[in-house]
Amino acid sequence: MSTPTADLAAQGVSIWLDDLSRQRIQSGNLAELIESRNVSGVTTNPTIFAGALSKGEAYEGQVRELAAAGADVDEAIFSITTDDVRDACDIFLPVFEATNGVDGRVSIEVSPDLAHDTEGTVAQAKDLSARVDRKNVLIKIPATKAGLPAITEVIGAGISVNVTLIFSLERYEEVIDAYLAGVEKAHAAGHDISTLQSVASFFVSRVDTEIDKRLAAIGTDEAAALKGKAGIANARLAYELYEKKFSEDRAKKLLDAGATVQRPLWASTGVKDPALPDTLYVTELVAPGTVNTMPEKTLEATFDHGEIVGDTVTGAYAEAHEVFDRLAAAGVDVADATQTLEDEGVEKFIASWHELQDTVKTALQAGSAQAAK
Repeated sequence: MSTPTADLAAQGVSIWLDDLSRQRIQSGNLAELIESRNVSGVTTNPTIFAGALSKGEAYEGQVRELAAAGADVDEAIFSITTDDVRDACDIFLPVFEATNGVDGRVSIEVSPDLAHDTEGTVAQAKDLSARVDRKNVLIKIPATKAGLPAITEVIGAGISVNVTLIFSLERYEEVIDAYLAGVEKAHAAGHDISTLQSVASFFVSRVDTEIDKRLAAIGTDEAAALKGKAGIANARLAYELYEKKFSEDRAKKLLDAGATVQRPLWASTGVKDPALPDTLYVTELVAPGTVNTMPEKTLEATFDHGEIVGDTVTGAYAEAHEVFDRLAAAGVDVADATQTLEDEGVEKFIASWHELQDTVKTALQAGSAQAAK
């Protein structure tokens, strides 16, 4: 009997888990989710690793070793996280091979402290790629203004990239252009561009959270009627833009030379408003050649009661444009909202990174104290 997650995969949606921990790897849970929930990749971020490390006994032995070796906090973080990502890459290798490198991908993020530092991002992306040393790793780079040229440079060096923290259509178009420029650079440098993969992580629920807050402040009936509609409309228009950009001559020339498209990835798909269905950002964003990265709660909700009825994106462009027209008429400045979200998104990841540093610092100190006994 088919399951909703199998139906979703059959529609051309790659299901990636938005979580990773050593416990999940070592217990066999990650392998089980591949088998039973059609999971074909994993995304991580500093918040996820901070959570895993704060309650993960699985890390104690490695932390003690790192403390004994005199590792500093950042060195310890990268040792721990790249080990987890490498092990996850190995678990996903059969998926990677079965999909010709499209799926079976595991993402690891450059330090959010580098969000406004192009050169620092490029250097760390190359370092992370070399440390993990697996062909199915994706290096996550934020779609900030400084991140855009870094995306081009890193892809140009033959490294696959997950572009994260995309909120606006304008920025998304710049991300696609940065990807195409990177593939052109890689091709000119003699890299095999058929092995380069990239996803563009377009955030969904956070858009609703911010815009719904603004709609509530406006307080009209028309504003209230638009609640919970902006995130999906924004993502559908992103897919429309994706179809347009990858059918243009610049992209077609690269695709003819063996390049792959940069797939849209729906991120932030956990529903934050309890008044909305818990599978909303899955069932309403079904389109071929997309990725939906889900927290486990959303994955399980989808498996349990997700209703997959086919493509819910490409036939809904007119409706999505109408939502944006109505938002503007109601007095919502969408451009301001999405810029606010980008700024907050970077700040939140920086805060999580510093939390991760504090967690590891405490663990190293405890490891040093144990070693001294």
